Amino acid sequence: MSSSLSTIPGKSLTASSRAEIVAGLKALLADTYSLYLKTHGYHWNVRGPNFASLHVLFSDQYNEMWLAIDTLAERIRALGDIAPQGYGAFGNLTAIRDGDGEKDWEAMVAELKADQDILIATARSAFPAAEAANDQASMDLITQRLDAHEKHAWMLRATLGER
Repeated sequence: MSSSLSTIPGKSLTASSRAEIVAGLKALLADTYSLYLKTHGYHWNVRGPNFASLHVLFSDQYNEMWLAIDTLAERIRALGDIAPQGYGAFGNLTAIRDGDGEKDWEAMVAELKADQDILIATARSAFPAAEAANDQASMDLITQRLDAHEKHAWMLRATLGER
């Protein structure tokens, strides 16, 4: 066994590949956490004729993201880095902006759909580093996140009457 390899999970990757993978996972974690918070807030504040169905849809989506947050943070830790924590850290890493509970239901859904698209792009941009390092665990996690966010986006598009 090469001296650069170790039996510690994640340590068989080079330091530079780990750093690149972790950077992508941190952005994915920050976007997921930020969109979780926005979706949860819209769950509380949505109004209108579709209230009941949107209240449930938003709840389903934020609960799914809540579980993913821990998995993403634990993968970052497994790769030997510190997971970001706190609003300031997430705010510096995320592309998702805060929501506005005063918006009408249609604007909320449209904004969440656009944010899901941002998150999908973040996940897609994180994948190549994991793939190049042959980090199957990170590739699998990113693929799972892509699948979840593509489904969330589809449901939001369908709610708006889009394809």
